[in-house]
Amino acid sequence: MSTEPESMVILGGGPAGYTAALYAARADLDPVVIEGPAWGGLLQQTTEVENFPGFPAGIMGPELMQAMREQAGRFGARFVSEWAEGVELGSEPGEPHTVRTDGERSFATRTLVLAMGADHRRLGVPGEAELIGRGVSYCATCDAAFFRDAEVLVVGGGDSAMEEAVFLARFAAQVTVVHRRDDFRASPIMLERARQTENVAFLTGAVVEEFAASDGRLPDVRLRRGGEAMTIAGAGTFVAIGHEPNSELVAGQIELDEHGYVITMPGTTAVSRPGVFAAGDLVDSRYRQAVTAAGSGCSAALDAQGYLR
Repeated sequence: MSTEPESMVILGGGPAGYTAALYAARADLDPVVIEGPAWGGLLQQTTEVENFPGFPAGIMGPELMQAMREQAGRFGARFVSEWAEGVELGSEPGEPHTVRTDGERSFATRTLVLAMGADHRRLGVPGEAELIGRGVSYCATCDAAFFRDAEVLVVGGGDSAMEEAVFLARFAAQVTVVHRRDDFRASPIMLERARQTENVAFLTGAVVEEFAASDGRLPDVRLRRGGEAMTIAGAGTFVAIGHEPNSELVAGQIELDEHGYVITMPGTTAVSRPGVFAAGDLVDSRYRQAVTAAGSGCSAALDAQGYLR
């Protein structure tokens, strides 16, 4: 196993990682991007992206990620399509950080940008994975316009679910919030806002058991409420039960919040170890948009450049 000293290693192949790579490469830092074999982040699972600036007609998620990757590569970023399986962070300024991959390679670096992102927490029911982008979604801001005048379900009981429901109500004919309990985790103000929205209804004590492809544009959703099975035909479904930041590799080495998101120092992307920076959905539990991830990737690269100087 060889060690290759680098100025910068970037962990993650999504909007944050590729933007950090672009800025670092243009600064002649020759960054290494450990992107994993399924590079591209959550946008690889997205169909049309209509809210990324510069694409007035929209762009497919995988196409956008390919373009961002190629742009970083044009300036010299190097890509390693292997999973990172171990990270050892130096504790003193100037002490290198080491990343090991499942391809039995090891990279030592003076600066490390963490951009591993977060995954949508899924229901884990039959048909869910197969129908992502074809009736099952995890982001109303991204996909609401595709469900104009449709019947839509929002699964969840927290603030995120209420925010999704209120936003979707601008587009959908009917929005039904499906929650497994009778009480909600959402804050009173968010719950009341959803209750006061005319075309938002609530179905409590119910769980989604399966998504099934149908003859229509949207799938059938099979639920169970108590002992009763029920089917809602032709409904789009937005799953809003939280996110899981991919912070396992650095847990115990840097400061994380109670939900596993990386904590950065105020006004910077630096974390609690010198020479380590974090960007994108790994730190952002609020906005979780491609454009905000890209912006924070830029900030992380600039902060890392400043550290190297």
